[in-house]
Amino acid sequence: MLGTMKPTNSIAKAVSHKLKNISRTPLSSSSIPKEKVDCLVIGAGVVGIAVAKELSVKHGREVLVVDSAPTFGTGTSSRNSEVIHAGIYYPPNSLKAFFCVRGKELLNKYCKDHEVPYKQIGKLIVANGLSEIPKLSALMTRGIQNGVEGLRMMEGYEAMTLEPELQCLKALWSPSSGIVDSHSLMLSLVGEAESHGTTFSYNTAVIGGHIEGNQIQIHVSGSNAIANWNGRSELDSELVLIPKLVVNSAGLSAPAIAKRMKGLPDSIIPASHYARGCYFTLSNTKSPFKHLIYPIPEVGGLGVHVTLDLNGQVKFGPDVEWIGGIDDIPSFLNMFDYSVREDRAKQFYPEIRKYYPGLKDGSLEPGYVGIRPKLSGPEEGPTDFVVQGEDIHGISGLVNLFGIESPGLTSSMAIAENVAAKLLK
Repeated sequence: MLGTMKPTNSIAKAVSHKLKNISRTPLSSSSIPKEKVDCLVIGAGVVGIAVAKELSVKHGREVLVVDSAPTFGTGTSSRNSEVIHAGIYYPPNSLKAFFCVRGKELLNKYCKDHEVPYKQIGKLIVANGLSEIPKLSALMTRGIQNGVEGLRMMEGYEAMTLEPELQCLKALWSPSSGIVDSHSLMLSLVGEAESHGTTFSYNTAVIGGHIEGNQIQIHVSGSNAIANWNGRSELDSELVLIPKLVVNSAGLSAPAIAKRMKGLPDSIIPASHYARGCYFTLSNTKSPFKHLIYPIPEVGGLGVHVTLDLNGQVKFGPDVEWIGGIDDIPSFLNMFDYSVREDRAKQFYPEIRKYYPGLKDGSLEPGYVGIRPKLSGPEEGPTDFVVQGEDIHGISGLVNLFGIESPGLTSSMAIAENVAAKLLK
């Protein structure tokens, strides 16, 4: 119950029910129910879940996680390569480099301790032309600067002895790269967070917020109500949450949500760009590879690479297709086009055959699609993760996470450590 407050709609009832074990202070009555909470995490992707686990398990905080989807991890977190990255690709001293290397250490330990399926199978980054060899050497140098251990340059014959179906001139061997069952990981993190008092409220969309005095007030509504919005009138909030701490880890919709927080300077919110990527699986054949195989990175991604899942299924991808015209409401509800366009396989065959010439016509089957939250567009070059605290936007108790794409899965626990440090300093 809410003391003197009475929920007047379905979402207030649902969230109030979920919050029954969280301490609260009754507020004065108003037309819109209000609820005080300790820590609010927006977004139940792998990073949001990791943040909730960090705050509840390690710091004893009472956490509410809200997500517009009917369950956790329905966006970028479940639509990626499921690779545990080593930390090779990212500029030294960048957040991506630091979080990836630290995150890999934390992730491997967590998976081992909690029996989450993972495997350190190693990765070969391959050069197939003379012009690519200097780029491969630069990646090795960068990886060493980032503290990645065990990197070794291989001649082509050595790499092809390791992988007989491979074709390359040289290869960079990364033994610490691996794969993880992302769903099992998120399920374990959710269970641990819930066992320490974290509450998850699904079908609950954040539609904005404002600063009143020194308090952040977050407006939420039922996902169904937003889905039926006419696009013209003001969005109506059905409940106002008043948290002490807020983490905007909404992934694809994080910038759109930030823009709807009155009092947050527009100048510090980065522009949103979206890169769509298809994956295709290999059919009717035994896996030709035992390790991850990656080409030299391309603009917007790491190239169409070979990934194995823990069942040995081979998948190729993702490619890069820039998409635009995404309004904030569709992004709130993850209303992206996740259909696999079979005709894109025509572009996959020549790219894959550069390092796997034995790929047979007709052997690629549609897999799945992921959308990456980019902070830079085509030809603009890569950007770093953005972790915004009070030192950037001036609002106490708020952290925004922008552009958490690859290596977000690998980095999730390290990001959570950093967010907790910013909030609880």
